[in-house]
Amino acid sequence: MTKPKQLALPLPARAARGREDFYVTTANALAVAQIEGWQIWPARKLVLSGPSGAGKTHLAHVWAALSGAQIIDAKALQDSDIPALSNQNVCVENVESVAGNRPAEEALFHLHNLVLSQGHALLLTSERAPNHWGLSLPDLQSRMMGAQAAQLSQPDDDLLSALLLKLFADRQIMPAPDVIPFLTRHMPRSYRAAAEIVDALDLAAMGRTKGVNRPLAAQVLEDLAASME
Repeated sequence: MTKPKQLALPLPARAARGREDFYVTTANALAVAQIEGWQIWPARKLVLSGPSGAGKTHLAHVWAALSGAQIIDAKALQDSDIPALSNQNVCVENVESVAGNRPAEEALFHLHNLVLSQGHALLLTSERAPNHWGLSLPDLQSRMMGAQAAQLSQPDDDLLSALLLKLFADRQIMPAPDVIPFLTRHMPRSYRAAAEIVDALDLAAMGRTKGVNRPLAAQVLEDLAASME
C-alpha cells in the first residue's frame, strides 16, 4: 500500500513579544534600558529608531505592557479620536510614514501636545532619526527633534543567532543544531536578511521529512544570493 504523501500547509507565524522573548546584547542594550526606564524620560517622550526587523514593534509591546500604553500606527491617527486616545500613555509606530500627509501630521501634533499636557508618556518608532523624516509642520518637527532618542543597531553575532532562533520558534520550526551557526557565518548581517532567510527556509522545508538542515540552508542562501545578482 502506497504511503500517502504528507500535505504541506503553511502555518501563520505568531511573533512572541514578551520582554522575556527579547534577547539583549550590546547592539540593543541601551535602547532596552531606555524603554524599561520610561518613567524618567526627559519631557516624557522617546523616539525609538532602527532598521526594519530590529525589534521596534517588539519593544513597543514591551513598553505597552510596562506602562499600559495604547499602540497605534501613525497612518491611523487622522481617523482617530485624538482626545480619547490622549487619555493614556501612547506609542505611535512608523512615524516617518506620515511625512507630507498634512492631516496625519496635524493629528500627531495634536496628540503629542495632549498626551504630554495630561502627564502621560509618548513613544514614537521609525526606521530613521527625526531629522530624516521630512515632516512638513515646523512645530511638529521641532517637537520630534526635542525627544530623547534610542537607536537599535544592526545585529552582532549573539543577537543574530538569537534572532534566527526566535524567528524559527515563531514558525514552530526546530532547525538542525548546525543550521544557525552556519547561517550566522555566511548570511548578510541584517535583520531583514534574517527574516527573508527564515521565510525561505520555512517554505523550502514544507513536506520535507528532513526539515531544516544545513544542506537546505546552504541551498537557500545560494538561491537568495543568485536572486539579488
